[in-house]
Amino acid sequence: MGRNAKEVYATTIETRNEEQSSEEKDELLGTLPSRIQRLSDFCWYDCWIQQLKSEKKSEHTIRSYITSIKGYSKTKLPNEENKEWNDIKKLAVYEFHSLSKPNNGRIDAWLTSLGDLKPTTINARIAAVSHLIKWLGHNIPDWIIRPSRNKSLPRTLGKKELGRLRKALLDSEDPLAFPVSTVLLDTGIRVSELCGLDIDDIDKEDLSALVIGGKGEKDRTVLFTNSTVEAIDSWEPIRENRISSNNSDGQRALFISRRGKRINPRSIQKLMDSLADLAEIPRSRLSPHTLRHTFATGLLERGADLVTIQRLLGHSSIATTRVYLEIGDQTLREIYHRAQNFN
Repeated sequence: MGRNAKEVYATTIETRNEEQSSEEKDELLGTLPSRIQRLSDFCWYDCWIQQLKSEKKSEHTIRSYITSIKGYSKTKLPNEENKEWNDIKKLAVYEFHSLSKPNNGRIDAWLTSLGDLKPTTINARIAAVSHLIKWLGHNIPDWIIRPSRNKSLPRTLGKKELGRLRKALLDSEDPLAFPVSTVLLDTGIRVSELCGLDIDDIDKEDLSALVIGGKGEKDRTVLFTNSTVEAIDSWEPIRENRISSNNSDGQRALFISRRGKRINPRSIQKLMDSLADLAEIPRSRLSPHTLRHTFATGLLERGADLVTIQRLLGHSSIATTRVYLEIGDQTLREIYHRAQNFN
């Protein structure tokens, strides 16, 4: 029996819609850059996250990028319906490429929503969205201007504060206080690198430690002094006791908690807060980053050149290290007068 006219019409419409959808997809595929055309049907989110990892972006940076992209992609245009983030994440590369066109007004609306944030936060979010837009093959509009931010001088401890901190280290009942702070002050190591140190990374004879997978996933060597080794030596019996008490025989971390676990940056900051109270230093003035800046400032005041400081801090660019030259006029005046008195 033949089909009736209604069935034939429905089939014709369905076929036409499929052909139209296929033509639209082919048109969208033609706008993709050649390097990602092979990924056109894959989930854009998974592909982009893999791209970030291949660029050795840190977990913190990836989380920050995701937050920015989530806000950008959920920004609604006048004729659009609200989109759920979980649905957006499932779009194919070619579909998200169309949604993220920078000239369709979405980026304008998104930037307007950032108005109340700090300049540094706005800059970070623009950087994340710019990365994604470039990866998708779009050009960043020339009219996007990042807000300027005031340069803040690095926070360092003064001589009196440093003296009170050293006394607090000896008075503290926390056995981690002395070795952790000594390593931070003697090496300028980042707090994440400190937490990642294993006992096998320490070379006491060479007065150095190997930092594996530092910022940017780069391995580097940090240098010790004899006082650093003495601080580690004083900690090792306590470390062994904590390992045996918690049956953590396989634990390789240099610094561990009472529970036999590797310490983390949050616990280090709590330690800094308690030391600040003990040393009568405002908590806002004492952090692992403060000690890193204090280390660098000390090198500068004792005549170290910028390239040396760069290598010791593990900066990939000397432009980052230049901030340590802007400690303030007082440091320059002290160095100048010492030199004049020497003559």
